[in-house]
Amino acid sequence: MGKATKKNTKSNTKKSTKQTTKNSAKKQPVDNANKPVASAKNQTGTSTNKPKTNDQKPTENKMGVLPENKLLISMAVPLMISNLVQALYNVVDSIFVSRITTNEIVYDAGGNLISAGTDAISALGLAFPIQIIIIALGIGTSVGVSSLLSRALGEKKQKLANNVAMHGIFLMILSYLVSLAIGIFFAHEVIAGQGAVGRKLEYGTTYLRIVCCCSIAVYMEIMMERLLQSTGRTSLSMIPQITGAVINLIMDPILIFGLLGLPKMGVAGAALATVFGQIIASILGLYLNVKKNKDLTLSIREFKLSAKVLKRIYAVGAPAILMQAVGSVMNFGMNAILLGLHAGAVAVFTVYYKLQSFFFMPLFGLSSALVPIVAYNYGAGKRERIVKTYKLSMIYSFCMIFIGFLMFELIPDKLLMIFNTGDSTLISLGVPALKIIGVHYLFAWYCIITGGLFQALGNGVYSLINSLMRQLVVLLPAAFILGKFGGLPLVWWSFPIAEVSSLTVTLIFFFKIKREIIDRIPSEKDSAVSA
Repeated sequence: MGKATKKNTKSNTKKSTKQTTKNSAKKQPVDNANKPVASAKNQTGTSTNKPKTNDQKPTENKMGVLPENKLLISMAVPLMISNLVQALYNVVDSIFVSRITTNEIVYDAGGNLISAGTDAISALGLAFPIQIIIIALGIGTSVGVSSLLSRALGEKKQKLANNVAMHGIFLMILSYLVSLAIGIFFAHEVIAGQGAVGRKLEYGTTYLRIVCCCSIAVYMEIMMERLLQSTGRTSLSMIPQITGAVINLIMDPILIFGLLGLPKMGVAGAALATVFGQIIASILGLYLNVKKNKDLTLSIREFKLSAKVLKRIYAVGAPAILMQAVGSVMNFGMNAILLGLHAGAVAVFTVYYKLQSFFFMPLFGLSSALVPIVAYNYGAGKRERIVKTYKLSMIYSFCMIFIGFLMFELIPDKLLMIFNTGDSTLISLGVPALKIIGVHYLFAWYCIITGGLFQALGNGVYSLINSLMRQLVVLLPAAFILGKFGGLPLVWWSFPIAEVSSLTVTLIFFFKIKREIIDRIPSEKDSAVSA
Protein backbone atom coordinates (compact mmCIF):
# COMPACT_ATOMS: atom_id res chain seq x y z
CA MET A 1 0.00 0.00 0.00
CA GLY A 2 1.26 3.56 -0.76
CA LYS A 3 1.79 6.03 2.03
CA ALA A 4 -1.07 8.45 2.71
CA THR A 5 -0.27 12.10 3.38
CA LYS A 6 -1.50 13.91 6.49
CA LYS A 7 -3.05 16.65 4.41
CA ASN A 8 -5.35 14.38 2.36
CA THR A 9 -6.36 11.88 5.06
CA LYS A 10 -7.95 12.46 8.45
CA SER A 11 -6.13 11.02 11.40
CA ASN A 12 -8.97 8.73 12.46
CA THR A 13 -9.31 7.33 8.94
CA LYS A 14 -5.57 6.71 8.84
CA LYS A 15 -5.63 4.80 12.09
CA SER A 16 -8.62 2.75 10.97
CA THR A 17 -6.98 1.91 7.67
CA LYS A 18 -3.76 0.82 9.35
CA GLN A 19 -5.62 -1.29 11.87
CA THR A 20 -7.72 -2.96 9.16
CA THR A 21 -4.66 -3.72 7.09
CA LYS A 22 -2.85 -5.09 10.12
CA ASN A 23 -5.73 -7.38 11.07
CA SER A 24 -6.19 -8.57 7.49
CA ALA A 25 -2.53 -9.42 7.25
CA LYS A 26 -2.77 -11.59 10.34
CA LYS A 27 -5.89 -13.45 9.21
CA GLN A 28 -5.32 -13.98 5.48
CA PRO A 29 -2.44 -14.66 3.09
CA VAL A 30 -1.14 -11.62 1.19
CA ASP A 31 -0.16 -11.45 -2.47
CA ASN A 32 2.72 -9.47 -4.00
CA ALA A 33 0.62 -6.32 -4.06
CA ASN A 34 0.03 -6.63 -0.34
CA LYS A 35 -3.74 -7.19 -0.89
CA PRO A 36 -5.62 -9.82 1.05
CA VAL A 37 -6.33 -12.93 -0.97
CA ALA A 38 -9.43 -14.97 -0.14
CA SER A 39 -8.68 -18.58 0.49
CA ALA A 40 -10.08 -21.26 -1.83
CA LYS A 41 -12.55 -22.17 0.84
CA ASN A 42 -14.08 -18.69 0.85
CA GLN A 43 -13.97 -18.35 -2.92
CA THR A 44 -15.97 -21.50 -3.56
CA GLY A 45 -18.22 -21.20 -0.55
CA THR A 46 -17.90 -24.86 0.30
CA SER A 47 -18.36 -26.00 3.87
CA THR A 48 -15.63 -27.14 6.20
CA ASN A 49 -15.62 -29.69 9.01
CA LYS A 50 -16.41 -26.90 11.46
CA PRO A 51 -20.02 -25.78 11.96
CA LYS A 52 -21.01 -22.79 9.83
CA THR A 53 -21.40 -19.44 11.52
CA ASN A 54 -23.44 -16.44 10.47
CA ASP A 55 -20.20 -14.77 9.28
CA GLN A 56 -19.63 -17.44 6.65
CA LYS A 57 -21.47 -17.53 3.33
CA PRO A 58 -22.66 -21.08 2.67
CA THR A 59 -23.58 -22.40 -0.75
CA GLU A 60 -27.18 -22.03 -1.88
CA ASN A 61 -29.30 -25.05 -0.96
CA LYS A 62 -30.80 -26.89 -3.93
CA MET A 63 -34.28 -25.83 -2.77
CA GLY A 64 -33.46 -22.32 -3.92
CA VAL A 65 -31.86 -23.00 -7.30
CA LEU A 66 -32.87 -26.38 -8.76
CA PRO A 67 -35.64 -26.27 -11.43
CA GLU A 68 -38.99 -26.57 -9.67
CA ASN A 69 -40.26 -29.72 -11.36
CA LYS A 70 -36.97 -31.56 -10.93
CA LEU A 71 -36.71 -30.37 -7.32
CA LEU A 72 -40.26 -31.42 -6.41
CA ILE A 73 -39.88 -34.84 -7.99
CA SER A 74 -36.48 -35.44 -6.44
CA MET A 75 -37.81 -34.59 -2.98
CA ALA A 76 -41.35 -35.97 -3.26
CA VAL A 77 -40.77 -39.37 -4.86
CA PRO A 78 -38.54 -40.70 -2.05
CA LEU A 79 -41.05 -39.37 0.51
CA MET A 80 -43.96 -40.93 -1.34
CA ILE A 81 -42.20 -44.27 -1.51
CA SER A 82 -41.16 -44.04 2.10
CA ASN A 83 -44.72 -43.11 3.15
CA LEU A 84 -46.09 -46.07 1.26
CA VAL A 85 -43.61 -48.26 3.07
CA GLN A 86 -44.65 -46.60 6.34
CA ALA A 87 -48.25 -47.54 5.58
CA LEU A 88 -47.13 -51.15 5.55
CA TYR A 89 -46.56 -51.00 9.33
CA ASN A 90 -50.27 -51.05 10.17
CA VAL A 91 -51.42 -52.72 6.97
CA VAL A 92 -49.11 -55.69 7.38
CA ASP A 93 -50.15 -56.04 11.02
CA SER A 94 -53.81 -56.15 9.97
CA ILE A 95 -53.20 -58.63 7.15
CA PHE A 96 -51.48 -61.08 9.46
CA VAL A 97 -53.79 -60.67 12.47
CA SER A 98 -56.78 -61.26 10.17
CA ARG A 99 -55.48 -64.84 9.90
CA ILE A 100 -55.46 -65.42 13.66
CA THR A 101 -57.60 -68.39 14.66
CA THR A 102 -58.78 -69.78 17.99
CA ASN A 103 -61.05 -72.56 19.18
CA GLU A 104 -63.38 -70.00 20.75
CA ILE A 105 -66.66 -69.51 18.82
CA VAL A 106 -68.28 -66.05 19.01
CA TYR A 107 -71.50 -64.83 17.37
CA ASP A 108 -72.84 -61.30 16.97
CA ALA A 109 -76.36 -60.17 17.92
CA GLY A 110 -77.68 -61.33 14.56
CA GLY A 111 -76.30 -64.84 14.94
CA ASN A 112 -73.39 -64.34 12.53
CA LEU A 113 -70.07 -66.01 13.33
CA ILE A 114 -67.33 -63.53 14.26
CA SER A 115 -63.85 -64.97 13.77
CA ALA A 116 -60.85 -64.21 15.95
CA GLY A 117 -59.28 -62.53 12.91
CA THR A 118 -62.17 -60.08 12.63
CA ASP A 119 -61.94 -59.29 16.34
CA ALA A 120 -58.18 -58.82 15.99
CA ILE A 121 -58.63 -56.33 13.14
CA SER A 122 -61.27 -54.52 15.20
CA ALA A 123 -58.86 -54.41 18.16
CA LEU A 124 -56.20 -52.70 16.05
CA GLY A 125 -58.84 -50.22 14.92
CA LEU A 126 -59.82 -49.54 18.54
CA ALA A 127 -56.17 -48.91 19.45
CA PHE A 128 -55.67 -46.66 16.45
CA PRO A 129 -57.05 -43.42 18.03
CA ILE A 130 -54.17 -43.41 20.53
CA GLN A 131 -51.67 -44.31 17.83
CA ILE A 132 -52.94 -41.25 15.96
CA ILE A 133 -52.17 -39.12 19.03
CA ILE A 134 -48.62 -40.52 19.09
CA ILE A 135 -48.22 -39.77 15.41
CA ALA A 136 -49.81 -36.34 15.92
CA LEU A 137 -47.29 -35.35 18.59
CA GLY A 138 -44.41 -36.63 16.47
CA ILE A 139 -45.41 -35.33 13.05
CA GLY A 140 -46.98 -32.10 14.31
CA THR A 141 -43.89 -31.12 16.28
CA SER A 142 -41.62 -32.11 13.41
CA VAL A 143 -43.69 -29.99 10.99
CA GLY A 144 -42.99 -26.95 13.17
CA VAL A 145 -39.32 -27.88 13.41
CA SER A 146 -39.10 -28.50 9.66
CA SER A 147 -40.74 -25.20 8.73
CA LEU A 148 -38.54 -23.11 11.04
CA LEU A 149 -35.38 -25.05 10.18
CA SER A 150 -35.88 -24.73 6.42
CA ARG A 151 -36.58 -21.03 6.74
CA ALA A 152 -33.46 -20.57 8.86
CA LEU A 153 -31.38 -22.30 6.20
CA GLY A 154 -32.97 -20.11 3.52
CA GLU A 155 -32.00 -17.03 5.53
CA LYS A 156 -28.46 -18.44 6.01
CA LYS A 157 -28.83 -18.63 9.82
CA GLN A 158 -26.84 -21.79 10.48
CA LYS A 159 -26.62 -21.58 14.27
CA LEU A 160 -30.38 -21.15 14.52
CA ALA A 161 -30.93 -24.16 12.25
CA ASN A 162 -28.71 -26.35 14.45
CA ASN A 163 -30.48 -25.23 17.61
CA VAL A 164 -33.91 -25.82 16.08
CA ALA A 165 -32.91 -29.41 15.25
CA MET A 166 -31.85 -30.03 18.85
CA HIS A 167 -35.10 -28.55 20.10
CA GLY A 168 -36.88 -31.12 17.95
CA ILE A 169 -35.08 -34.02 19.63
CA PHE A 170 -35.77 -32.56 23.08
CA LEU A 171 -39.48 -32.22 22.31
CA MET A 172 -39.67 -35.83 21.10
CA ILE A 173 -38.47 -37.04 24.48
CA LEU A 174 -41.14 -34.98 26.25
CA SER A 175 -43.80 -36.36 23.90
CA TYR A 176 -42.76 -39.92 24.73
CA LEU A 177 -43.46 -39.33 28.42
CA VAL A 178 -47.09 -38.53 27.55
CA SER A 179 -47.44 -41.76 25.54
CA LEU A 180 -45.81 -43.80 28.29
CA ALA A 181 -48.35 -42.55 30.82
CA ILE A 182 -51.23 -43.48 28.49
CA GLY A 183 -49.85 -46.98 27.96
CA ILE A 184 -49.34 -47.68 31.66
CA PHE A 185 -52.46 -46.15 33.15
CA PHE A 186 -55.18 -45.79 30.49
CA ALA A 187 -54.86 -48.52 27.82
CA HIS A 188 -57.75 -50.64 29.12
CA GLU A 189 -60.00 -47.63 29.68
CA VAL A 190 -59.43 -46.31 26.15
CA ILE A 191 -60.47 -49.58 24.50
CA ALA A 192 -63.42 -50.18 26.81
CA GLY A 193 -64.56 -46.58 26.36
CA GLN A 194 -65.34 -47.30 22.70
CA GLY A 195 -67.74 -50.08 23.64
CA ALA A 196 -65.38 -53.04 23.24
CA VAL A 197 -65.95 -56.24 25.21
CA GLY A 198 -64.61 -59.79 25.17
CA ARG A 199 -61.84 -60.54 22.68
CA LYS A 200 -61.91 -57.04 21.22
CA LEU A 201 -61.19 -55.56 24.64
CA GLU A 202 -58.47 -58.09 25.45
CA TYR A 203 -56.69 -57.81 22.10
CA GLY A 204 -56.98 -54.02 21.95
CA THR A 205 -55.60 -53.45 25.45
CA THR A 206 -52.60 -55.72 24.83
CA TYR A 207 -51.72 -54.08 21.51
CA LEU A 208 -52.14 -50.50 22.75
CA ARG A 209 -50.09 -50.98 25.92
CA ILE A 210 -47.09 -52.29 23.98
CA VAL A 211 -47.05 -49.61 21.28
CA CYS A 212 -47.44 -46.79 23.84
CA CYS A 213 -44.76 -47.96 26.25
CA CYS A 214 -42.24 -48.43 23.43
CA SER A 215 -43.18 -45.32 21.42
CA ILE A 216 -39.87 -43.50 21.99
CA ALA A 217 -38.65 -45.28 18.85
CA VAL A 218 -41.41 -43.93 16.59
CA TYR A 219 -40.93 -40.39 17.93
CA MET A 220 -37.21 -40.43 17.20
CA GLU A 221 -37.73 -42.07 13.82
CA ILE A 222 -40.14 -39.30 12.76
CA MET A 223 -37.83 -36.50 13.88
CA MET A 224 -34.70 -37.98 12.32
CA GLU A 225 -36.48 -38.38 9.00
CA ARG A 226 -37.85 -34.82 9.13
CA LEU A 227 -34.40 -33.38 9.76
CA LEU A 228 -33.16 -35.10 6.63
CA GLN A 229 -36.18 -33.90 4.65
CA SER A 230 -35.81 -30.32 5.89
CA THR A 231 -32.34 -30.09 4.37
CA GLY A 232 -33.42 -31.61 1.07
CA ARG A 233 -32.09 -35.13 1.74
CA THR A 234 -35.32 -36.97 1.05
CA SER A 235 -33.52 -39.91 -0.52
CA LEU A 236 -31.69 -40.55 2.74
CA SER A 237 -34.87 -40.08 4.79
CA MET A 238 -36.54 -43.05 3.12
CA ILE A 239 -33.79 -45.47 4.18
CA PRO A 240 -34.86 -45.71 7.86
CA GLN A 241 -38.54 -46.12 6.97
CA ILE A 242 -37.93 -48.83 4.41
CA THR A 243 -35.59 -50.66 6.76
CA GLY A 244 -38.08 -50.51 9.63
CA ALA A 245 -40.97 -51.67 7.45
CA VAL A 246 -39.00 -54.62 6.06
CA ILE A 247 -38.06 -55.71 9.57
CA ASN A 248 -41.70 -55.41 10.63
CA LEU A 249 -42.77 -57.47 7.63
CA ILE A 250 -40.30 -60.22 8.52
CA MET A 251 -41.03 -60.25 12.24
CA ASP A 252 -44.84 -60.14 12.02
CA PRO A 253 -45.50 -63.77 11.01
CA ILE A 254 -42.65 -65.01 13.21
CA LEU A 255 -44.01 -63.40 16.39
CA ILE A 256 -47.75 -63.63 15.62
CA PHE A 257 -47.79 -67.32 14.67
CA GLY A 258 -44.77 -68.51 16.66
CA LEU A 259 -42.37 -69.51 13.86
CA LEU A 260 -38.69 -70.48 14.18
CA GLY A 261 -39.24 -71.94 17.62
CA LEU A 262 -40.62 -68.73 19.14
CA PRO A 263 -43.90 -68.72 21.12
CA LYS A 264 -47.17 -67.86 19.38
CA MET A 265 -47.94 -64.31 20.56
CA GLY A 266 -50.93 -63.27 18.44
CA VAL A 267 -51.82 -59.58 18.63
CA ALA A 268 -48.96 -58.92 21.06
CA GLY A 269 -46.55 -60.26 18.45
CA ALA A 270 -47.91 -57.78 15.90
CA ALA A 271 -47.24 -54.90 18.30
CA LEU A 272 -43.72 -56.10 19.13
CA ALA A 273 -42.84 -56.55 15.45
CA THR A 274 -43.88 -52.96 14.77
CA VAL A 275 -41.87 -51.62 17.71
CA PHE A 276 -38.77 -53.61 16.76
CA GLY A 277 -38.85 -52.15 13.24
CA GLN A 278 -39.21 -48.62 14.65
CA ILE A 279 -36.23 -49.07 16.98
CA ILE A 280 -33.94 -50.04 14.12
CA ALA A 281 -35.28 -47.21 11.95
CA SER A 282 -34.70 -44.56 14.65
CA ILE A 283 -31.09 -45.68 15.24
CA LEU A 284 -30.41 -45.62 11.50
CA GLY A 285 -31.99 -42.17 11.18
CA LEU A 286 -29.78 -40.77 13.92
CA TYR A 287 -26.68 -42.21 12.24
CA LEU A 288 -27.58 -40.63 8.88
CA ASN A 289 -28.11 -37.20 10.44
CA VAL A 290 -24.84 -37.28 12.31
CA LYS A 291 -22.71 -38.67 9.49
CA LYS A 292 -24.41 -37.61 6.24
CA ASN A 293 -26.36 -34.41 6.94
CA LYS A 294 -23.78 -31.70 6.34
CA ASP A 295 -26.30 -28.86 6.69
CA LEU A 296 -26.83 -29.60 10.39
CA THR A 297 -24.64 -30.15 13.40
CA LEU A 298 -26.35 -32.02 16.26
CA SER A 299 -24.56 -31.08 19.46
CA ILE A 300 -25.85 -31.42 23.01
CA ARG A 301 -23.14 -29.05 24.26
CA GLU A 302 -24.27 -26.22 21.97
CA PHE A 303 -27.97 -26.79 22.62
CA LYS A 304 -29.63 -23.88 24.38
CA LEU A 305 -33.30 -24.19 25.29
CA SER A 306 -35.05 -21.10 23.98
CA ALA A 307 -38.59 -20.00 24.71
CA LYS A 308 -38.54 -17.99 21.47
CA VAL A 309 -37.61 -21.06 19.40
CA LEU A 310 -40.27 -23.16 21.16
CA LYS A 311 -42.87 -20.51 20.43
CA ARG A 312 -41.93 -20.38 16.74
CA ILE A 313 -41.93 -24.19 16.45
CA TYR A 314 -45.37 -24.54 17.97
CA ALA A 315 -46.79 -21.57 16.07
CA VAL A 316 -46.81 -24.02 13.17
CA GLY A 317 -46.50 -27.31 15.07
CA ALA A 318 -49.35 -26.88 17.58
CA PRO A 319 -52.04 -26.52 14.91
CA ALA A 320 -50.51 -29.49 13.09
CA ILE A 321 -50.62 -31.56 16.31
CA LEU A 322 -54.22 -30.60 16.98
CA MET A 323 -55.11 -31.26 13.35
CA GLN A 324 -53.69 -34.77 13.57
CA ALA A 325 -55.22 -35.32 17.02
CA VAL A 326 -58.62 -34.47 15.59
CA GLY A 327 -58.27 -37.70 13.64
CA SER A 328 -57.99 -39.53 16.95
CA VAL A 329 -61.27 -38.07 18.18
CA MET A 330 -62.88 -38.88 14.84
CA ASN A 331 -61.73 -42.51 14.96
CA PHE A 332 -62.83 -42.87 18.59
CA GLY A 333 -66.27 -41.44 17.80
CA MET A 334 -66.72 -43.46 14.60
CA ASN A 335 -65.76 -46.68 16.37
CA ALA A 336 -68.36 -46.01 19.06
CA ILE A 337 -71.06 -45.20 16.48
CA LEU A 338 -70.26 -48.25 14.33
CA LEU A 339 -70.12 -50.71 17.24
CA GLY A 340 -73.63 -49.60 18.15
CA LEU A 341 -74.84 -50.49 14.66
CA HIS A 342 -73.05 -53.76 13.81
CA ALA A 343 -70.38 -55.90 15.49
CA GLY A 344 -68.41 -56.19 12.24
CA ALA A 345 -68.65 -52.52 11.23
CA VAL A 346 -65.48 -51.49 13.09
CA ALA A 347 -63.53 -54.13 11.18
CA VAL A 348 -64.85 -52.67 7.89
CA PHE A 349 -63.88 -49.14 8.99
CA THR A 350 -60.43 -50.34 10.06
CA VAL A 351 -59.85 -52.14 6.76
CA TYR A 352 -60.94 -49.00 4.88
CA TYR A 353 -58.42 -46.95 6.84
CA LYS A 354 -55.64 -49.39 6.01
CA LEU A 355 -56.54 -49.40 2.31
CA GLN A 356 -56.89 -45.64 1.96
CA SER A 357 -53.41 -45.15 3.41
CA PHE A 358 -51.98 -46.58 0.18
CA PHE A 359 -53.61 -43.75 -1.76
CA PHE A 360 -53.35 -40.93 0.77
CA MET A 361 -49.82 -41.56 1.99
CA PRO A 362 -48.28 -40.61 -1.39
CA LEU A 363 -50.25 -37.35 -1.18
CA PHE A 364 -48.92 -36.72 2.31
CA GLY A 365 -45.42 -37.41 0.98
CA LEU A 366 -45.96 -34.85 -1.78
CA SER A 367 -47.32 -32.36 0.75
CA SER A 368 -44.34 -33.00 3.04
CA ALA A 369 -41.96 -32.28 0.16
CA LEU A 370 -43.87 -29.10 -0.61
CA VAL A 371 -43.43 -27.70 2.93
CA PRO A 372 -39.62 -27.26 3.04
CA ILE A 373 -39.47 -26.08 -0.59
CA VAL A 374 -42.09 -23.38 -0.05
CA ALA A 375 -40.72 -22.45 3.40
CA TYR A 376 -37.17 -22.10 2.05
CA ASN A 377 -38.20 -19.94 -0.89
CA TYR A 378 -40.49 -17.90 1.34
CA GLY A 379 -37.47 -17.15 3.51
CA ALA A 380 -35.41 -16.38 0.40
CA GLY A 381 -38.16 -14.18 -1.10
CA LYS A 382 -38.68 -16.17 -4.32
CA ARG A 383 -42.37 -15.97 -5.18
CA GLU A 384 -42.24 -17.58 -8.62
CA ARG A 385 -40.70 -20.74 -7.19
CA ILE A 386 -43.42 -20.98 -4.54
CA VAL A 387 -46.26 -20.60 -7.05
CA LYS A 388 -44.82 -23.02 -9.61
CA THR A 389 -44.07 -25.70 -7.00
CA TYR A 390 -47.62 -25.44 -5.65
CA LYS A 391 -49.17 -25.76 -9.12
CA LEU A 392 -47.07 -28.81 -9.94
CA SER A 393 -48.08 -30.42 -6.65
CA MET A 394 -51.75 -29.92 -7.51
CA ILE A 395 -51.39 -31.65 -10.88
CA TYR A 396 -49.53 -34.65 -9.49
CA SER A 397 -51.85 -35.05 -6.49
CA PHE A 398 -55.02 -35.18 -8.60
CA CYS A 399 -53.57 -37.83 -10.91
CA MET A 400 -52.60 -40.03 -7.95
CA ILE A 401 -55.85 -39.76 -6.02
CA PHE A 402 -57.96 -40.44 -9.11
CA ILE A 403 -56.36 -43.88 -9.34
CA GLY A 404 -57.51 -44.60 -5.78
CA PHE A 405 -61.02 -43.39 -6.60
CA LEU A 406 -61.26 -45.78 -9.57
CA MET A 407 -60.05 -48.75 -7.54
CA PHE A 408 -62.55 -48.11 -4.73
CA GLU A 409 -65.37 -47.88 -7.26
CA LEU A 410 -64.41 -50.75 -9.59
CA ILE A 411 -62.73 -53.46 -7.48
CA PRO A 412 -63.71 -52.98 -3.81
CA ASP A 413 -64.20 -56.72 -3.29
CA LYS A 414 -60.66 -57.47 -4.47
CA LEU A 415 -59.27 -54.89 -2.07
CA LEU A 416 -61.21 -56.36 0.87
CA MET A 417 -60.00 -59.88 0.14
CA ILE A 418 -56.48 -58.79 1.14
CA PHE A 419 -57.81 -59.03 4.73
CA ASN A 420 -59.34 -62.50 4.55
CA THR A 421 -60.78 -63.18 8.00
CA GLY A 422 -63.14 -65.90 6.77
CA ASP A 423 -66.21 -63.81 7.65
CA SER A 424 -68.62 -63.19 4.78
CA THR A 425 -69.90 -60.08 6.55
CA LEU A 426 -66.62 -58.26 5.91
CA ILE A 427 -67.28 -58.42 2.15
CA SER A 428 -71.03 -57.83 2.27
CA LEU A 429 -70.65 -54.78 4.50
CA GLY A 430 -67.39 -53.57 3.03
CA VAL A 431 -68.15 -53.38 -0.72
CA PRO A 432 -70.91 -50.72 -0.51
CA ALA A 433 -68.93 -48.89 2.18
CA LEU A 434 -65.82 -48.51 0.00
CA LYS A 435 -67.83 -47.35 -3.01
CA ILE A 436 -69.53 -44.61 -1.00
CA ILE A 437 -66.46 -43.46 0.93
CA GLY A 438 -64.39 -43.41 -2.28
CA VAL A 439 -66.41 -40.43 -3.56
CA HIS A 440 -64.65 -38.11 -1.10
CA TYR A 441 -61.32 -38.80 -2.82
CA LEU A 442 -62.39 -36.37 -5.56
CA PHE A 443 -62.18 -33.49 -3.04
CA ALA A 444 -59.55 -34.60 -0.52
CA TRP A 445 -56.49 -34.17 -2.76
CA TYR A 446 -56.88 -30.40 -2.97
CA CYS A 447 -57.32 -30.00 0.79
CA ILE A 448 -54.23 -32.08 1.59
CA ILE A 449 -51.86 -30.24 -0.75
CA THR A 450 -53.16 -26.79 0.13
CA GLY A 451 -52.84 -27.66 3.82
CA GLY A 452 -49.13 -28.19 3.22
CA LEU A 453 -48.93 -24.72 1.65
CA PHE A 454 -50.58 -23.21 4.73
CA GLN A 455 -48.06 -24.90 7.03
CA ALA A 456 -45.05 -23.82 4.96
CA LEU A 457 -46.14 -20.18 5.07
CA GLY A 458 -46.54 -20.28 8.86
CA ASN A 459 -50.35 -20.51 8.88
CA GLY A 460 -50.90 -24.02 10.16
CA VAL A 461 -53.97 -22.81 12.07
CA TYR A 462 -55.84 -22.73 8.75
CA SER A 463 -55.19 -26.43 8.31
CA LEU A 464 -56.40 -27.01 11.87
CA ILE A 465 -59.69 -25.21 11.27
CA ASN A 466 -60.15 -27.14 8.05
CA SER A 467 -59.55 -30.44 9.83
CA LEU A 468 -61.98 -29.52 12.60
CA MET A 469 -64.66 -28.80 10.04
CA ARG A 470 -64.11 -32.08 8.24
CA GLN A 471 -63.65 -34.52 11.11
CA LEU A 472 -65.55 -33.11 14.07
CA VAL A 473 -67.97 -30.33 13.18
CA VAL A 474 -69.37 -32.18 10.15
CA LEU A 475 -68.30 -35.85 10.00
CA LEU A 476 -69.29 -37.17 13.43
CA PRO A 477 -72.64 -35.35 13.67
CA ALA A 478 -73.46 -36.44 10.12
CA ALA A 479 -72.50 -40.06 10.88
CA PHE A 480 -74.57 -40.05 14.08
CA ILE A 481 -77.66 -38.59 12.42
CA LEU A 482 -77.44 -40.78 9.31
CA GLY A 483 -76.91 -43.86 11.49
CA LYS A 484 -80.00 -43.06 13.55
CA PHE A 485 -82.28 -42.59 10.55
CA GLY A 486 -80.80 -44.90 7.91
CA GLY A 487 -78.60 -47.40 9.74
CA LEU A 488 -75.13 -48.54 8.68
CA PRO A 489 -75.51 -48.06 4.87
CA LEU A 490 -76.12 -44.31 5.26
CA VAL A 491 -73.32 -43.73 7.78
CA TRP A 492 -70.67 -43.98 5.07
CA TRP A 493 -72.11 -40.94 3.24
CA SER A 494 -70.87 -38.76 6.08
CA PHE A 495 -67.35 -38.91 4.55
CA PRO A 496 -68.22 -37.25 1.19
CA ILE A 497 -70.46 -34.73 2.99
CA ALA A 498 -67.63 -33.75 5.35
CA GLU A 499 -65.08 -33.49 2.53
CA VAL A 500 -67.23 -31.03 0.58
CA SER A 501 -67.34 -28.76 3.64
CA SER A 502 -63.55 -29.11 3.93
CA LEU A 503 -63.10 -28.07 0.30
CA THR A 504 -65.21 -24.96 0.83
CA VAL A 505 -63.22 -23.82 3.87
CA THR A 506 -59.90 -24.59 2.18
CA LEU A 507 -60.77 -22.43 -0.84
CA ILE A 508 -61.69 -19.50 1.40
CA PHE A 509 -58.40 -19.72 3.30
CA PHE A 510 -56.36 -20.17 0.13
CA PHE A 511 -57.57 -16.94 -1.46
CA LYS A 512 -56.96 -15.13 1.84
CA ILE A 513 -53.38 -16.37 2.19
CA LYS A 514 -52.71 -15.70 -1.49
CA ARG A 515 -53.81 -12.10 -1.12
CA GLU A 516 -52.10 -11.40 2.21
CA ILE A 517 -48.83 -13.36 1.85
CA ILE A 518 -48.02 -14.84 -1.55
CA ASP A 519 -48.92 -11.80 -3.65
CA ARG A 520 -46.88 -9.55 -1.34
CA ILE A 521 -43.63 -11.46 -1.85
CA PRO A 522 -41.54 -9.40 -4.30
CA SER A 523 -41.57 -10.89 -7.77
CA GLU A 524 -38.16 -11.76 -9.20
CA LYS A 525 -39.30 -10.35 -12.56
CA ASP A 526 -40.32 -7.05 -10.98
CA SER A 527 -37.00 -6.89 -9.12
CA ALA A 528 -35.09 -7.44 -12.36
CA VAL A 529 -37.02 -4.65 -14.13
CA SER A 530 -36.50 -2.17 -11.30
CA ALA A 531 -32.79 -3.00 -11.20
